[in-house]
Amino acid sequence: MDCIFCKIGKKEIQSYIIDETDNFIAVLDINPHAPGHTLVLPKEHIVNFVDIPEEVEKELVDFLKSIIKKLGEKLNTVDFTIGINEGKLAGRAIDHLHIHIMPRFKNDKGGSIHSVVFNPPKESLEEIYKKIKNES
Repeated sequence: MDCIFCKIGKKEIQSYIIDETDNFIAVLDINPHAPGHTLVLPKEHIVNFVDIPEEVEKELVDFLKSIIKKLGEKLNTVDFTIGINEGKLAGRAIDHLHIHIMPRFKNDKGGSIHSVVFNPPKESLEEIYKKIKNES
């Protein structure tokens, strides 16, 4: 497989490693949108968030928390935008799960996660709820 994130996970490509666990690695994004913009990657090839094996879910959450704390302490911020572009329509460029952690700073010209998409539903919330709950 010719996946750049797999190669980073195997340390076949040089990267700025912030920290790692047995199954995950955190590296600085090579095209940062903020100082300390970090990607958390599974070392093994996993495409979608829902495909994360149950046995490593807690490790991932604990690792994310530790990276956020480290970035906050070192870069003097408590504000972050954290996100996943899940699929091509969401803007994912590389088909390997990667979680963005973007430290936020005063006047950084960024917006909330709500600024990423604006596609209000044409159906009522009740209709959408019933569709999700399989009641329609």
